[in-house]
Amino acid sequence: MVNRSTDGSVDAVGEPSRRKRNVYSPPATAHQVVLDGLRGLVVTGELPPGSAIRQDEIAERFGVSRVPVREALKILEGEGHVTYVAHHGFRVTRLSIAELIEIYDMREWIETGLVRASVPRLGRAHLEVVEDAMKLMERAADAGDLATVNRENRRFHFQFFEPSGLRRAMRMVSQLWDATDPYRALYFDRHISAGSVNSDHQKIVDAAFAHDVERTVRLLNLHRSDSVARLRALLKDED
Repeated sequence: MVNRSTDGSVDAVGEPSRRKRNVYSPPATAHQVVLDGLRGLVVTGELPPGSAIRQDEIAERFGVSRVPVREALKILEGEGHVTYVAHHGFRVTRLSIAELIEIYDMREWIETGLVRASVPRLGRAHLEVVEDAMKLMERAADAGDLATVNRENRRFHFQFFEPSGLRRAMRMVSQLWDATDPYRALYFDRHISAGSVNSDHQKIVDAAFAHDVERTVRLLNLHRSDSVARLRALLKDED
């Protein structure tokens, strides 16, 4: 038995049509362009923590009025990326050392539960993703592409959380990562290299895909603690 799709292609029952269909993608709005662009400037460290955000300069950079800039800043404020200071306007959020430690402590509490639930469920598809992320990180580090290093580092780590199926916890972890993205970018800018970018990652992969839950948790905790130590040193240098 066959089904005939609306474009005339014929499929077996239950099979999607193999004929390519044109999918309409609406053009990005000025608001979305500014939001994506401004978020990128913040999380890559081009606008470093504590720096003032000049709305007129942002509007000129993206070729828009100040209205979509204000809308984007309100969303970024809700995400914790920027902070409004009375009589001074918006600034990129600057964290104290105590706040940084608090965020990483919260990450450890939540991520440990996610990892324990995820590791037994890891399979070949997840391995392909983490291996791809590691390759892209190495290439990006060699090219000095911090945005890609940051993005692929996050993609790598979240493969050890997502199989848990714990969506509420995942959202909380994502917000915590968002809060420290600008500092992670500053760290990568100073210390990352193609040879060092995955020095800890391969050990984590080996443990996780051997389904050794406790070793994976220990390695991720050590990896996180090392990041805290390096970021603390970075914040002291910035003061």
